[in-house]
Amino acid sequence: MLKYQVRHQIVSINNVDYPIRTLQDRQQYHDQDARAETLGISSATWSLFGVVWPSARVLATHVSGIDLRGKRVLEIGCGIALASIVLHRQGVDITASDYHPLACEFLEQNVLNNLLPPIKFQTGNWETVNPLLNKFDLIIGSDVLYEPAHAAVVADFIERHSEPSIHVIIVDPNRGNRARFAKTMVKLGFTYSFEKFNQTGNDEETCKGRILHFNR
Repeated sequence: MLKYQVRHQIVSINNVDYPIRTLQDRQQYHDQDARAETLGISSATWSLFGVVWPSARVLATHVSGIDLRGKRVLEIGCGIALASIVLHRQGVDITASDYHPLACEFLEQNVLNNLLPPIKFQTGNWETVNPLLNKFDLIIGSDVLYEPAHAAVVADFIERHSEPSIHVIIVDPNRGNRARFAKTMVKLGFTYSFEKFNQTGNDEETCKGRILHFNR
């Protein structure tokens, strides 16, 4: 029996409706067998994977308009994986990744809810190595720079899973660690550009920030 409550909502991306199952809110918590605690996920952050953040809408909208034919794409820190589901519907070769123990379960259910075939998922802990994760032509993520330490570990994770020719898109809602992350990426041989965004989602929650682009 579930010890947390869920919510069913419709998320619209470019006039396409996606039925999405999420946690009811950010107050939910149930760490069965201490799986999340073992991975270093505290009770305060346990629920963060399980909601559709405004920056996730921005990422999904942005990447859905890119021609990704022939590209292998990885979403890091996917959470509910809205962008992955949108790209999966478009036939893109997408792999979703997250290290929360329930991320894959929610993703599989949402893929079924959208009448889509199974989607590729891999555990993606930025501080460890997963040999099943290969290299990709495009790596995307939203709101992954929420801790100062992430500037380095996310950059290193991206480097480990990047093809020699690579494009990286990160949606950052002004978390404050962007400059450090960009500097680290440039040291790894990437060029850097950005575009600002200021959008209001279906729930009227405004999201401001920058879409970061890195190329090599």
